[in-house]
Amino acid sequence: MSKKCFGVDVGGTTVKLALVSENGHIEDMWEIPTRTESDGSQIIPDICDALKAKMQEKGLGMQDILGIGMGVPGPVLEDSTVDGCINLGWGRKQAGRELSEGMGGLPVAVGNDANVAALGEQWQGGGKGHASMVMVTLGTGVGGGIILDGEILGGKTGGAGEIGHINCVAEEDLDEANCNCGNHGCLEQIASATGTVRFARKVLRESDMPSILRDKEDFTAKDVYDAAKAGDTAAAHVIRRVTGYLGQALAGIAAVVDPEIIVVGGGVSKAGEFLIRQTAEKFRACAFNQQKHIPIVLASLGNEAGVIGASRMIMNQCGEDTAP
Repeated sequence: MSKKCFGVDVGGTTVKLALVSENGHIEDMWEIPTRTESDGSQIIPDICDALKAKMQEKGLGMQDILGIGMGVPGPVLEDSTVDGCINLGWGRKQAGRELSEGMGGLPVAVGNDANVAALGEQWQGGGKGHASMVMVTLGTGVGGGIILDGEILGGKTGGAGEIGHINCVAEEDLDEANCNCGNHGCLEQIASATGTVRFARKVLRESDMPSILRDKEDFTAKDVYDAAKAGDTAAAHVIRRVTGYLGQALAGIAAVVDPEIIVVGGGVSKAGEFLIRQTAEKFRACAFNQQKHIPIVLASLGNEAGVIGASRMIMNQCGEDTAP
């Protein structure tokens, strides 16, 4: 029987866990609460308990498990040391070593959750069949990951792939608020769901462009995209600016890493081909000549990307011969 592995995706509210086969098939997936009290001291013990219970349920021994991959919401060093996860209550933590010790010495690989999700999309999702890929995730913030030759580009400090913190937004399109990172002018400040809403409010406040959004006391990024799709003047202006910055940033990244494909995920990506089309238009206008043809596509794995990517990460670490 071929060995299986566990993929773990640690979030601020829940931990997603999955038993994954060597070809990327999820055989079982479940969740446990993320207990962040007491500086998150119970998170790894809870993960160990959950994985051991699943092994007992499935009749699996340690010899049947290749290892465990885990994605966490923070920077991770090459030795699987987590260099701070505010949402979990962790400072610098030897998370990989602790998880391995709690699981009887099984091999463990730990990575930043956005990077790990990108690896999942590269292996089994929107980037399948491509060895090198850039992924950008548009949600409450803007995250991303870079995969080169099937491996995560983590960087010396674990900070590679922080696409949301590319400083590219013009002062006139920003309000007085700084980015969550403390800087001013980050892509996240306009291309995230919260940034898009904030920019839309600024446009409505400072212009007389007609818009159905004026009739809404509260609206979301989805409302802005839906209005733009329907031809709303102000919303269309907002989305042209938002996707313009996104396309420009992706062209800059492409000039550095020259990926085979760019994948767009996160909640905002539910705007679908409308988002892709507008982003690609600006990307192709800004991209280096040899890179104008790079396809921009939607992510396809949804909430499974993290656990699938985590599984692939431990397979890569262990040198497992897996499907491309």
